Amino acid sequence: VQLQASGGGVVQAGGSLRLSCAASRNIFSFTFMAWYRQAPGNGREWVATIDNDGTLKYKDSVKGRFTISRDNAKNTVYLQMNGLKPEDTAVYYCNAASPSSYIWGQGTQVTVSS
Repeated sequence: VQLQASGGGVVQAGGSLRLSCAASRNIFSFTFMAWYRQAPGNGREWVATIDNDGTLKYKDSVKGRFTISRDNAKNTVYLQMNGLKPEDTAVYYCNAASPSSYIWGQGTQVTVSS
């Protein structure tokens, strides 16, 4: 199984980006899918999760600004990011988990300029 992340870029503070994570198999088979990020010099931190039952969870600092969603027909999970701040600058990674596997996609760079 592979996860392909895309959609990163450079945006000014207050702007928006939508990240996509395309899976090579049916995403409904995963227990949950998530987005993480890693800023320079920092460890990887969790950002948002969408469970198989549709439950959404967010890191406090992105609540109200970021929205995680999925399109089962396209085997894709999205992260809509609005109101971006310079502190959101990081490499963003998607992740998928099932009882038998824990999979990471490659990262996509998000840079927010002030």
